[in-house]
Amino acid sequence: MEDLDNIYNELIMEHSMNSYNKKKLNNVDFSEIGHNPNCGDEITLEIKLNGNIIEDMAFSGHGCAISQASTSIMIDTLKGKTIEEAKEIIQTFIGMIKREITDESKLEKLEDAIAFKNVSNMPARVKCALLAWHTIEDIINKNENTF
Repeated sequence: MEDLDNIYNELIMEHSMNSYNKKKLNNVDFSEIGHNPNCGDEITLEIKLNGNIIEDMAFSGHGCAISQASTSIMIDTLKGKTIEEAKEIIQTFIGMIKREITDESKLEKLEDAIAFKNVSNMPARVKCALLAWHTIEDIINKNENTF
């Protein structure tokens, strides 16, 4: 397990320092600001759809390594998925962080986002990891009838 934790930590650091998902998109369908007033993390999430498929996503903003990496890895995980698939993955991620979902077979759909599993052991970091996931959840909930 120690080796896996190291791989996860490296993945988080890589995404927080060199995120190719941190950019601006042209002609976005939806854009939403996510803000964590406790620590000052703030992101703007942009989504481009093709029908009900998430064709592209990007983000801008600032925050701690956990919030930035979680946003970037979320984008990698959800890109190419349908809105319905994305909703299921979002709920699974939130459930994992809140320790409501622990079944490894259910967590597999998270792909690299499973790297944040141990954040549930750090209550002060939970909101950092969830910022982007709650932001995309808001976008989907607000625009449910337009997909």
